[in-house]
Amino acid sequence: MTTAEKVQKRKPRDEKPFAHPYLAGTMLGLVLFASFFITGTGLGASGGLNRILVFFQDLVAPDHVNNTPYLLSLAGGDLNPLKSWIVYLTVGVVLGGFVSGWINGRIKAETNKGPQITVQQRWLFAFIGGAFMGYGARLARGCTSGQALSGGAVLSVGSWAFMFAVFAGAYALAYFVRKLWN
Repeated sequence: MTTAEKVQKRKPRDEKPFAHPYLAGTMLGLVLFASFFITGTGLGASGGLNRILVFFQDLVAPDHVNNTPYLLSLAGGDLNPLKSWIVYLTVGVVLGGFVSGWINGRIKAETNKGPQITVQQRWLFAFIGGAFMGYGARLARGCTSGQALSGGAVLSVGSWAFMFAVFAGAYALAYFVRKLWN
């Protein structure tokens, strides 16, 4: 029997229920506290992704990186942007999410969408929303996780204002796109 036949005969993993939201929130709070306590800084994701992108940008266009002060601060000269703790955090989140999904039987290829939208439109809207969110994260000097979790935990007024703006904007936009999900 070939490996492919063995894989086809294997019973799929049973999908396990999600963690209780209060337990998951408490665990996230403990991880955030440990992050502040051990590293002196909070959690976030856009900084790690940004450093990974700058690493590849430095391979392709090193002159551009060396002539842009912001990029130079991340990867200029002998600096390696991949040697930052936040890169390891970002990679760990992706790998941890994959392992958790695999263990709990949730890994599958699917596109969640409403009945009034095609798969291609859903992907287009997801790409546009992700581009806006990525641009906003760089403009705000942090992603929603960094702003809401870390900034909110230290009672940063800017982080709280940012989160109120995120929720207000999301509710305002949801009014116009709700028909796509119903």
